[in-house]
Amino acid sequence: MKVLRWLLGGCGLLLIAVGGRLLSVLPDPLDVVVWLGGALVLHDGVIAPLVLAAGMAVAAVPARGVVRGALLAAGALVLVTLPLLLRPGPPPNPSALPLPYGRNLALVLLAVAVVAAVVVLAGRWRRSRQGPGATPGPGKPARPDSG
Repeated sequence: MKVLRWLLGGCGLLLIAVGGRLLSVLPDPLDVVVWLGGALVLHDGVIAPLVLAAGMAVAAVPARGVVRGALLAAGALVLVTLPLLLRPGPPPNPSALPLPYGRNLALVLLAVAVVAAVVVLAGRWRRSRQGPGATPGPGKPARPDSG
């Protein structure tokens, strides 16, 4: 394990050196430094607090695993499509945005929400069919309200 840690650390230092070298040959490296600083501020000042707040809000939800999964999927979808949606002007390649991505993102997010709701409702329906005195299946812990 120690060898692997040193190997990965060495690879990380090598990649930092490559990035520093590429940054040094740019005509205006200040633009990259400003972009990286803005990304750091955006992450630490906006994204991380929003994720923490969402996690605290979801902690009280009975089906928090499903809700967390849906939020994770929705966040990944938004992160993938947001750069294409926010790019100013027409795309340099017309095939990059051949469809209305804003509408399609909304439809996919709606589908994620519907699937999450169906999973939650199916779990509740299954538990209601088991009844209060039913024994859990193999590998399933007993519900605290079952007796």
